[in-house]
Amino acid sequence: METQSTYNYKVVRQFAIMTVVWGIVGMLVGVLIAAQLAWPVLNLSEVGPWFHFARLRPLHTNAVIFAFGGCGLFATSYYVVQRTCNVRLISDKLAAFTFWGWQLVILLAAITLPLGITTGKEYAELEWPIDILITVVWVAYAIVFFGTIAKRKVKHIYVANWFYAAFILAVALLHIVNSLEVPVSAFKSFPIYAGAVDAMVQWWYGHNAVGFFLTAAFLGMMYYFVPKQAGRPIYSYRLSVVHFWALIFTYMWAGPHHLHYTALPDWTQSLGMVFSLILFAPSWGGMINGIMTLSGAWHKLRTDPILKFMVVALSFYGMSTFEGPMMSIKSVNALSHYTDWTVGHVHSGALGWVGFITIGSIYYLIPRLFGRESMYSTKLMESHFWIATIGIVLYIASMWISGVMQGLMWRDINPTDGTLTYSFIQEVMQRYPYYIVRVLGGALYLVGMLIMAYNVFRTVAQGKAVDAKIPVVSQHHNA
Repeated sequence: METQSTYNYKVVRQFAIMTVVWGIVGMLVGVLIAAQLAWPVLNLSEVGPWFHFARLRPLHTNAVIFAFGGCGLFATSYYVVQRTCNVRLISDKLAAFTFWGWQLVILLAAITLPLGITTGKEYAELEWPIDILITVVWVAYAIVFFGTIAKRKVKHIYVANWFYAAFILAVALLHIVNSLEVPVSAFKSFPIYAGAVDAMVQWWYGHNAVGFFLTAAFLGMMYYFVPKQAGRPIYSYRLSVVHFWALIFTYMWAGPHHLHYTALPDWTQSLGMVFSLILFAPSWGGMINGIMTLSGAWHKLRTDPILKFMVVALSFYGMSTFEGPMMSIKSVNALSHYTDWTVGHVHSGALGWVGFITIGSIYYLIPRLFGRESMYSTKLMESHFWIATIGIVLYIASMWISGVMQGLMWRDINPTDGTLTYSFIQEVMQRYPYYIVRVLGGALYLVGMLIMAYNVFRTVAQGKAVDAKIPVVSQHHNA
């Protein structure tokens, strides 16, 4: 059969293009809700509740994490598993089903969330019928991925596939356990858990969505695309294996650090804190491994914007995974909890690490998927890099300053009578200028995505869809 002599790039192309599309949608909603916090009139209350911050915020998080990030992971994992196993995906039809099924999930989220149809569980707001659809698509994804690995022509399983595999299995477990609910109507359900147990399950899910969806999976991306773009082997294969096992064992336990000073038992909070601190070691092991891969190739950074995206992504990964364990320490958390500092931390990880490693990987893929030597314009990629980097710095610096100030104002008391020094509204007024800086930072990041979309459009228009031939190789070859 002719198709078996080529890789299935069609599904990779579809997901790669939708990564850019959903990135723009998710980030546009993000800029809008950031603007709503600075200028509440933008909630458009006279029109109806559909554009309120509370309705659009879960739409933003779902669109950026699961639509932009998710499509990027589908695209890269399908590409990497074929290239490193030297075989075509096990089923073209199932792969196509995962594409259309995932787009349907995203579309349903975009409809239901503004209508207020929600479970109210962070990153798991979608109601039970959509949860079931997600499960079906995810099982199909697992069959395609693991089935392709099972029929591989290369004995060795490259480390990037280990990270993708852990992400697929862990997300399945997280989604099913946290979404156990009792439907009471077509659009409403209640979780089977209650009270502190519900909170614990939710943040076991919530933090591991960060750990496996937004970290392990994107490390799979890093372990394939950074060595490929640098033209160097991974710095230490042994370190990558240690990194993998240490990370996936430790991450599962870190969730309770979201619930310091709540009704959760104190020992559980402490356990979450300890594992969060341990997590620092494997995280930095991975970052060092990625950055050291450029040993002997640093000169390429001057002329290669894709490598710039990847190295800065690794730097943000290192920074975020230092900041996270630090914020999990109870005494630090007493200051940071419920403040804008947390928002800054999340976005240094999301915009800096997840966003940049995805953008770099998509820039790597697009020319190869459409038979081009390179992207339409290197200058546009360079512009995208600098505009987006400035945007991130403005965003997270404004949120750090705002958050620390917020925490300090909340805890400040009058020494004479023990009353609070500042009222709530005084503290809000102090944060106002930083909210405007955040809108500017987010807008710059969005402009970068629009530049990317134009560059991708021109590259695709000049090229034509190609499927690379599967090489006949010895057992020791790695793609």
